[in-house]
Amino acid sequence: MAPLIGRRLRKGAATTAVAAAAMAALTASQAPGFAAQDYGDGDHRDRASGAQPSPDTPIDGGGSYHTELPPLTKPDKPGSSVDLPGFPGSSAKAQAGIPASVLAAYKKAEAALRESKPGCNLPWQLLAAIGKVESGQARGGNVDREGTTVSPILGPALNGNGFALIKDSDGGEFDGDTTHDRAVGPMQFIPSTWAGWGQDGNGDGRSDPNNIYDAALAAGNYLCANNRDLSVQKDLNAAILGYNRSQEYLNTVLSWFEYYKSGTHEVPDGAGVLPSERSEPSGDGSKQGSPSGSKESGKGNGSGKGDGSGKGNGGAHTLPKPDETDDGRGGSTSPSPDPTDEGPGQTPGPNLPTPPTTPPTTPAPKPTGAAKLTAIGAQQLTATAGETFSRSPKVLAVDAKGKPVAAARVKYEIRGETSARFIGLVRSITLLTGPDGTVTAPKMLAGEKAGSFTLRATAVGRDKVAPVDYAGTVKPRPVPQADALARLGDGVLTAEAGGSFADLLTVKATYKGKVAAGVPVTATMIKDAKKPELNDKGPYFLDAEDKPVRTLTGLKTNALGQLMLPKVLTDEHAGTYLLRLTTADGAVLDVELKVTPAAAS
Repeated sequence: MAPLIGRRLRKGAATTAVAAAAMAALTASQAPGFAAQDYGDGDHRDRASGAQPSPDTPIDGGGSYHTELPPLTKPDKPGSSVDLPGFPGSSAKAQAGIPASVLAAYKKAEAALRESKPGCNLPWQLLAAIGKVESGQARGGNVDREGTTVSPILGPALNGNGFALIKDSDGGEFDGDTTHDRAVGPMQFIPSTWAGWGQDGNGDGRSDPNNIYDAALAAGNYLCANNRDLSVQKDLNAAILGYNRSQEYLNTVLSWFEYYKSGTHEVPDGAGVLPSERSEPSGDGSKQGSPSGSKESGKGNGSGKGDGSGKGNGGAHTLPKPDETDDGRGGSTSPSPDPTDEGPGQTPGPNLPTPPTTPPTTPAPKPTGAAKLTAIGAQQLTATAGETFSRSPKVLAVDAKGKPVAAARVKYEIRGETSARFIGLVRSITLLTGPDGTVTAPKMLAGEKAGSFTLRATAVGRDKVAPVDYAGTVKPRPVPQADALARLGDGVLTAEAGGSFADLLTVKATYKGKVAAGVPVTATMIKDAKKPELNDKGPYFLDAEDKPVRTLTGLKTNALGQLMLPKVLTDEHAGTYLLRLTTADGAVLDVELKVTPAAAS
């Protein structure tokens, strides 16, 4: 993570709605050129084992956040289902609804932290408040049955232009950006933060910032860092500011926190209220950008020139100067207290933002339709099970005159009985074409199931436009090979009759001198090396039903090419015996086992 760039809060702006709007445009995965980025190898990164980033650095890298405040009407107050002024179509009752999977993830994280860090006193409503501000509860609960976002939720590029400068740290694995990091997923972790704080909240063996269960548990651990007690206002404020060092951010999260504590209810996934996407007037007479405008450049329709520099901050969240504090209603108040100080006034009452009074200065580009889609490059896709497809499909959209069409909506969909998925483990994604009329699908993971499937590209809303089909093939994994087996350790293996060998036998498999992982190995007790007949006495193993057996199959080497055999027991017969280990490729290892007579009782 990197330190935030100093910024100023505009007078008179109750919210930085342009930040929410730009983020909404990005999270819909429809920003031109987004899919053309290299998504890396697609494997989910496990939590790093080294030192974790400091909990005092911003978890989202100081990226964008939604600034809509909760309704004035409490969710459990009679008549709260009536729509409020300034929130058309979004009632207090609807605002209190949290999508089922998202709500379950917050409560599961609270329960986990109650056991692992009982002194933290993490309430799930705090996670809900942060999730609301960071991603609108995963864009209204747009997640699959495993809790993974259907479309990527990405913040702006942290390129130093209005935000912190954070160079790419994950090779584009999570954020699709190989130049700069972006905040990722429902809780908006930047990849470098996720590397140290990522969690497996749903028990699938992976830590994925795009999964609400993983992200909620990781956020909970982050908030509880430094032995914080979140029932103490000072620790609560410090934890929230650890996400984003902005007084406005703190106020917004605390408002939703108090609102959710007043009452919530579960709504179906995908039925949550999406953050409003409105432009806002700034106090200096300039206008903030349109909802669809990007704030990454800090120029154009997302600018605000109130700092006298001639450059816009692009709608970035800001820290107030001592004499410029936004009271959330468009006016300036006395300096706000230190956000880490305890005392009254730290939790602002919810209030409504001022509705826009002027139109955006620059209209946002609108998606347009295509008359024809054409594949660029070969229409065959091949990968080995468990690997990543080396090439991503790319199509060109043109109009009736054959000219490229920008901002055309193209849907890529994986069809058929296959475990192949796009990065983020989704089967379909809708993107916009770039200025040249082309759009590239995200990287695809082959999955473990071998077979054929179809990848279809269609022009959204253009039924008469023929789709483009790609033939996908997932080849089976090659059977692991090993041409040599070697024992690790050279001590004599000795046991007493009627007992067991104290030392477990470990062997290593290699193929052409390199580690051979996943190699099947068979272990057999034999009578003689020259005539390897199965022995009927002496050392033995136990099968799954605890019955003595002298042959074991189904053993496999681990990722290091090593295999630790189960415990070897002995019967009443003393003597010297041979254990033979073999592979399908002809590797053979004989290990001598000595059994001494049982001691006299």
